Amino acid sequence: MSKRNSQSAKTAARERLRQERERQAKKDKIKRQVIVACSVVGVLAIAGGIGYAVVQNNKPAYWEAAKDDKLVKPANTTGTNGTTVVIGKSSAKKTLEMYEDPRCPVCAQFEETVGATVDKGVEDGKYKIQYIGATFLDNGLGGEGSKNGLSALGAALNVSPEAFLEYKTAMYSKKWHPEESDDKFKDDSYLIEIANTVDALKDNKTFQNAVKNGTYDRWALEMSKKFDDSGVKGTPTLKMDGKALTSPGSDNAPMTVADFNTAITAALKA
Repeated sequence: MSKRNSQSAKTAARERLRQERERQAKKDKIKRQVIVACSVVGVLAIAGGIGYAVVQNNKPAYWEAAKDDKLVKPANTTGTNGTTVVIGKSSAKKTLEMYEDPRCPVCAQFEETVGATVDKGVEDGKYKIQYIGATFLDNGLGGEGSKNGLSALGAALNVSPEAFLEYKTAMYSKKWHPEESDDKFKDDSYLIEIANTVDALKDNKTFQNAVKNGTYDRWALEMSKKFDDSGVKGTPTLKMDGKALTSPGSDNAPMTVADFNTAITAALKA
């Protein structure tokens, strides 16, 4: 091989080596850029996650935020914020005020024992019922079943007063009313399952959508506020003409049909 050819070969080899080094350098540069970019994305993702968590933690709880929802009043309501719920014949001269919390086990006991008698008095025109719903058990026990249950009652009331009364009876029944500590009424599906036992609410899409969408959540909060402002401390509480109806020798609501009949007869005569 001539000296020239040998030199050319060396030059060509050096050129190939230079090109290879350049390609490798480019690869290394690209790799470093990818690593840096991924690191930046990772940092941003972490920062974004932290930011999201901070925002989520600073967001008001659902029911706190519901205070600012648009108020939708159920049909068959009157008064400020639709919180006057009176059911019965207009000819009835007296009104029985009923204060109940959906989660209240004593309310369930009252409804199971005396509820049919109360409803019969309304049907016979002896008196009207004014319902005032409470949600204080959510505060004491934690959860949202009282508020969610009250909202669902608003959806039933929007269908009809009769649907409201039948749904309330079903909610308080032995079959469906949970233990006080069991927040089952927080689940819309459970409330809808109960409603399917009431003819007017069975497979009623308007009612179901109102429950799922929380249409009457704000109304439930307004009703609860009315209870809080009433001065009544517990449920169930029954009042007529501003006076509590109680069992003999007790400050509690009458829990038997006999005691209720005695109390309501006296109240109607007063």
